Amino acid sequence: MYRSRILGIGMSVPSRVVTNHDLATKMETSHEWIVERTGIEERRWVEPGEGGCELATKAALEAIERAHVAPKDIDLIIYATLSPDFNFPGTAVFVQRALGIKDIPCLDIRQQCTGFIYGLSIADAYVRTGSFKNVLLIGSEVHSTGLDISTAGRDVTVLFGDGAGAVVVGRATDDQHLILSTHIHADGSEAEILWTEYPASARHPRITAEAMAERKHFPTMNGKKVFIRAVTRMPQAIMEGMVANNLQLSDIDMLIPHQANLRINQKVCEMIGLPADKTHNNIQKYGNTTAASIPICMHEAIALGKIKPGNLVCLVAFGAGLTWGSAFLRY
Repeated sequence: MYRSRILGIGMSVPSRVVTNHDLATKMETSHEWIVERTGIEERRWVEPGEGGCELATKAALEAIERAHVAPKDIDLIIYATLSPDFNFPGTAVFVQRALGIKDIPCLDIRQQCTGFIYGLSIADAYVRTGSFKNVLLIGSEVHSTGLDISTAGRDVTVLFGDGAGAVVVGRATDDQHLILSTHIHADGSEAEILWTEYPASARHPRITAEAMAERKHFPTMNGKKVFIRAVTRMPQAIMEGMVANNLQLSDIDMLIPHQANLRINQKVCEMIGLPADKTHNNIQKYGNTTAASIPICMHEAIALGKIKPGNLVCLVAFGAGLTWGSAFLRY
């Protein structure tokens, strides 16, 4: 049995910045209203012709370079998203093609905001068993092309941004740099409190004019329920990992939470008693980039010196499904 570690990390976001003030020209909202409820000040949205594959490829190339490997050394691509470029095939094969790689398997997963942690659990398992040596894990999202940019959709639209983050997961050679454990969960009993209903193969036809008139092809969310579930499940996932690894709260050097809502993350830290200086948030700049948010946030924390080699890092997320999970690692 091998152990795994993160060998390199990369990120990519569109150049287009969309501020709260920009949104206020398109819907009844304000900078103050958005910041008070979410902490978000701006986000990045793609320009026409730019998609998830392009963002993912840029992030992947940086991660590969930082891992000191070459694209040909990648044995498996795992692509986490809720916004694939096309209905099918999955976007992983398009990234594979863009990287100039052939024949290796590509796996697309859809666990929404928890997608990166689910993907990390899969990469960790494959490396541990020796099935693959270098796994490229990507979280990439383009939300902006599917949002209701009107007053009717503002509660959801103001939250989301576009972006990609990637890591190369490979074999650990010592106990100072390794993935300690991953913990993943789901409960579908309330799946509809955060979803996009149409288009759907469960409907015939998959979308209708009536459904579009009712705006059912846009994402909807019961914000109060999501908040309550998130601040319940995220602390549980953190504590689960601490127990599994016999850790104390003081052992955690940095918490990287999914960037859905700054108020959720602040509440989670308050509930578990984690000092504010032991967590990093960048939702203020990027909004919720779903499966990309954790690697983007972690990338920035590393660049700022908040995460140093050997530090104990906890990743935690909650999202649609409902799904949640955590991962503990020594960077």
